[in-house]
Amino acid sequence: MTFKKSSLAIAITVTLFSLPSYAETSEQSLETITVTSNFKKQSLASTPTSIAIIDQQQLKDQSVQHFDNVLSSIANVNFSGGTARPKYLQIRGVGERSEYQGAPNSSVGFIIDDIDLSGLGMAANLYDVNQVEVLRGPQGTRFGANALAGLIYIQSNQPTDVSEHGVSTSFGDDQLMTLSGFSSGALSSKVNYRVSLEQHQQNGYSDNIFLGRDDTNAIDELTGKMKINAQATDDLSIYFTLLFANMDNGFDAWTLDNNGYTTYSDEPGVDNQKSLGSSLKFEYTGFNGVDLTAISSFTTTDHQNSYDGDWSNAEYWATKSCDGEPCVYDYFWSKTAERDVLSQEFRFNNKAGNKIFNQRTDWLLGVYISRLEEDNITDEIYNGWASDTLFAHYKADNFAVFGQLDSQLSNQYQLSVGLRVEKRESDYKDHTIAGGIGDVFNPSETMWGGHIAVSKPINDNHNAYVRIARGYKAGGFNMGLPTQLAQFKEFDTETLINYELGFDSSFADNSVRSRLAFFYMDRKDQQVNASQQNPEKPQQFTIYTANATSSSSYGMEMDLTWDVTNSLSFYTTLGYLRAKYDTYAYFDKYGSSIDISDRELAHAPKFTYSLGGTYRSDFGIFFNAYMSGKSSFYFSDSHSEKSESSDTVNARIGYETQAWSLYLWGRNLTDEKVATRGFYFGNEPDIDWAPKKYQRFAAPRQLGLTFDYRF
Repeated sequence: MTFKKSSLAIAITVTLFSLPSYAETSEQSLETITVTSNFKKQSLASTPTSIAIIDQQQLKDQSVQHFDNVLSSIANVNFSGGTARPKYLQIRGVGERSEYQGAPNSSVGFIIDDIDLSGLGMAANLYDVNQVEVLRGPQGTRFGANALAGLIYIQSNQPTDVSEHGVSTSFGDDQLMTLSGFSSGALSSKVNYRVSLEQHQQNGYSDNIFLGRDDTNAIDELTGKMKINAQATDDLSIYFTLLFANMDNGFDAWTLDNNGYTTYSDEPGVDNQKSLGSSLKFEYTGFNGVDLTAISSFTTTDHQNSYDGDWSNAEYWATKSCDGEPCVYDYFWSKTAERDVLSQEFRFNNKAGNKIFNQRTDWLLGVYISRLEEDNITDEIYNGWASDTLFAHYKADNFAVFGQLDSQLSNQYQLSVGLRVEKRESDYKDHTIAGGIGDVFNPSETMWGGHIAVSKPINDNHNAYVRIARGYKAGGFNMGLPTQLAQFKEFDTETLINYELGFDSSFADNSVRSRLAFFYMDRKDQQVNASQQNPEKPQQFTIYTANATSSSSYGMEMDLTWDVTNSLSFYTTLGYLRAKYDTYAYFDKYGSSIDISDRELAHAPKFTYSLGGTYRSDFGIFFNAYMSGKSSFYFSDSHSEKSESSDTVNARIGYETQAWSLYLWGRNLTDEKVATRGFYFGNEPDIDWAPKKYQRFAAPRQLGLTFDYRF
């Protein structure tokens, strides 16, 4: 299947004409959905920004195990599949596609229960999660430099004061096996706990013909969370979260013939991540007129990414001819890293009776400090010869002050103004065993961002808002550049200004609910991932970041839900995006400048959509089916190859009781080949390293069975 006009027509038709007068009252409205990622909790309808909410029920109905499984149902969100799990995300075409070397510098924030995992989003299994919030557009006031494109915020279920427990198990194709469980309850009259664990395994869809194995791309993940909420005094609440993830995954995904699921490598790689994170939150209300919130967070992560760079084996290359002789080609790349992130945030906000400006304005002031340190080791082995191992150390200290005013104006207008000023001081140095000290950088810069938003209820059923937001992303440096690329030694801070108009609406006695946002984004000094292959030593690549002069984007996002009856509901999302460079040119491997001004950005499909429905009867019968897709997109800013458009179909059917449930589910039922990452370069010496298009594909069709039991 492909992204056909008929698919888009169905989504638009449902959006425009799903306004029946006979629908029954819905169980949940925009007013009752709570957004938790902002400074204060507020209803979805009163949140003046484009945000997608995927709640616990939808995650369950769609058989979501990992954030990987829910990406396709979020408008204008994409990812690059160069890792075992999605780690590099793009929102509205903004975001990284890889990080082979250099300092971590994310465009998309990734937060789980106040624990910052930006750039480490693999640890995103969604068992026992309350909801996923995707904020689209810069979030400069709230999250600063790591939220230029937006933010992914995952909130786990909270501890309960009554005992509840559950277990779940799933089995499926590709030797899938998942075992999960949670326990929640009271430790005392003032202390509640919640613990959840999940072990997930599967063989990774690939068959390695050369090694005779079907698990070289396997997934093996153990994740868990512990939360403790304590009411220490009448004025002091304490919230503690501990998260750990042991992702012991293989990485054997690339082939010379682009067949997708049959590999021939003799040295399969890995994509491992071990993270231990914690957050400690204090809420103190004992001061006169002021409340204090303090959040401490610490995360330590060991991760490794490696791959067989020749994508085959010595026996295969020996059958090929290179200058009249059997080819000798063996290449392996590996990077291991240790990352620690420590942060502290203090917020002061007014009590209800201590507003300013004639008791019309709530205020908030805060400070934020953080330190990120990473040590990494990069190895390359070519034809049995190991290049000099590169040891690198990076440290970044951030200090930010921020504030926000939320005012009630006349005629029900609401004004929100926020500002954040952030200073970053960083230090980088690397060295090799043979060559001694290499690159040394210690840049320092001050950045700022913020927002102005005006919102107003048009009537009881419709709210509107206008928002202008400024985001920023720190500049940086490139290591090990050859002389011809010396001009790219450093790159500048990127800024993004987002203009947005949004509407929150309900129709037909609140049975139809929609959120619609139109946006225009203006990016200055856009940071662009670039790469250049050495024509004399084709196994060598220079990967660096450059600044394009600017780019602009515009589009829309729509989320709509229609509760036909208490048993039957439909939903659809639709994203439209036109993201183009104003002026930019890249260099090919021969040093020629290739102008791609006015071309679409990489990993920025013009259309993204999802369309589905759920039926849940009083007799326990359950059925969910949904279709999602995206149009074609460029794989990179360093070549002109594109993906194919794609559509996938997923379904889940089952029987539910209050105590237990049994489900049969299927993902990608039409067995669509969905490209998630693509390269265009020379990797075959027998054809004189001629460049070719190579692609990686998402998971093929998979069927499974899930049993849930609660007690």
